[in-house]
Amino acid sequence: MKRVRALRALRSLHFAIVLTAAWVVTATPGAQDRKTLDLILDTYVRDGFVYYRALKIDRAKLDSYVAQLGLVAPDKLSRDERLAFWLNAYNALVLRTVADHYPIQARSKEYPPKSIRQIPGAFERLSHRVGGSSLTLDQIEQNILPDFHDPRVYLALGRGAVGGGRLRSEAFTPERLEAQLTEVANECATRPECIHIDRENNKVSVSAIFSWREKDFTSAYAGTVPSVFSNRSPIERAVIGLVGPKLLTIEKDFLDKNTFQLAYAPFDWTLNDLTGRGGR
Repeated sequence: MKRVRALRALRSLHFAIVLTAAWVVTATPGAQDRKTLDLILDTYVRDGFVYYRALKIDRAKLDSYVAQLGLVAPDKLSRDERLAFWLNAYNALVLRTVADHYPIQARSKEYPPKSIRQIPGAFERLSHRVGGSSLTLDQIEQNILPDFHDPRVYLALGRGAVGGGRLRSEAFTPERLEAQLTEVANECATRPECIHIDRENNKVSVSAIFSWREKDFTSAYAGTVPSVFSNRSPIERAVIGLVGPKLLTIEKDFLDKNTFQLAYAPFDWTLNDLTGRGGR
C-alpha cells in the first residue's frame, strides 16, 4: 500500500512539473497583467514623473508584475504583442530598479545626485529575468528593440530620467500600440527635452537619443522630407521627417529656410521624481 501511494505521489508530482513547465513556456502577457501595470502607472505616474517614494512603500503589485515577466515566451506572441511586452517590461524594470535603490545615493559627480545613473550598472550590468532569459536594460534596447524597425520605440522608454521619453500613465497594449507610438512621436515635437527650436539664434537642439540610435532613425525617416533639405545629413533629415509634421506653423517656416544649425543637447539624467516637485 505504501508503495502504491508513493508511486501515485510521484506521478502527481511529475504531472504537476509537466504542467508548470508547459505553462512557463507558453505563458503570455494577458489583459490582467497589463491591467496591473496600468494601475501602477495610473497611480504613481503624472506627466512622465513618478512618485518613487510612494511606489517604494507600496511595491507589491510592481514586484508581482516584474516576476511574471520571466515566465512569458515572447516568440509565441504576435508582433504587436511582443513589442508592447518589451516596452512595458523595460519601463517596469526601470521603475523597479529605482525603487530598489530609492532614495538614490550620489556616487559620481558625472551625473545628477539622485540620477538612476548613480546606481552602479543600472543599465549595463544589472540583469533581470525577462521572456525566459537573463537580460540587462541595455540588452533589451540594443539587441531586442531594433528587430522591430520602429525608432519611435526609443522615444517610448522612460529611462528613469527627465531626458527620456515621457513615461505614460498607461501600459502599452497590442490593440492600441500604433496609436500610442504615434502619440509618443507627436509628443517629441512639443517637448524641449526632445527638440528645442531657437529661432533667435538660428539653432535647433535635439535629444541625444537621436545620436544613440542614429541608424534606426535615418533608415525610417531620412527619406521622408522635402528636397529642400537634400543638403542635410541623414540624421538631420530624419529629425525633420519625424517632428516636422507636428511643429507649429512658425516653426515649420523657420525650418523651411534651411539655414539653421542642428546640435545634440546633453541628455538630462535628472531622476524623473515627482516627490518634492511642485511643492509636493
